[in-house]
Amino acid sequence: MTNLFTRIKNTVLADLNEALDMKERKDPIAMLNQYLRECELETEKVRKLLERQHQLKDRFNAEYLQALEMAEKRSSQADIAQKAGETELASFASQEQNQYAERASRLKEALANAAKQQDELEHKYEDMKHKLKDMHIRRLELMGRENVSRAHQRMDQVIENDAYSDKAYSKFSEIESYLDKIENQVNSSYYRNTIDGRIAELEKELKKQETHSIS
Repeated sequence: MTNLFTRIKNTVLADLNEALDMKERKDPIAMLNQYLRECELETEKVRKLLERQHQLKDRFNAEYLQALEMAEKRSSQADIAQKAGETELASFASQEQNQYAERASRLKEALANAAKQQDELEHKYEDMKHKLKDMHIRRLELMGRENVSRAHQRMDQVIENDAYSDKAYSKFSEIESYLDKIENQVNSSYYRNTIDGRIAELEKELKKQETHSIS
């Protein structure tokens, strides 16, 4: 039964991996985006762990300082009780001083370990951030190459696909014909206005000549 479940699990995993491979080949940018989101989530988890580690180190430090303070206090109290002849009280204070001293020693070691672990987490976190940034840059590079590839593919279709080519060039021809029409209209208007102005000037000249000849 165990072998059967193992085979089923392996089959499902193989099918899943094959589906992911097909998706990656079909749309690598989409898969890269998914990887980036997963990396961002992992980076955020490390950030939270780093923040928690910082809080733990602060707590270790506070407990360590408190244990040192109490050890010094009990040591002083033991001396006072010993000088006052209160041997039982002095013995109790000494026992307490030893307990606090041992606790302080243990907390000092824990504080050192916490600080070391925090340094390791900080280095890992910074490294993850740099890698994540590099992945974002690589995504931009891939998107740029993919865009160029699609542009070339589109242009190849225009050139190689006769049906699409005819349609595209037909559209270009329509635009060129429209521009030619506008240009002819503008030129015609220009020449018409120019001719009208020129003839008007000729009429004025003729009238002047007729007036001079009469006088």
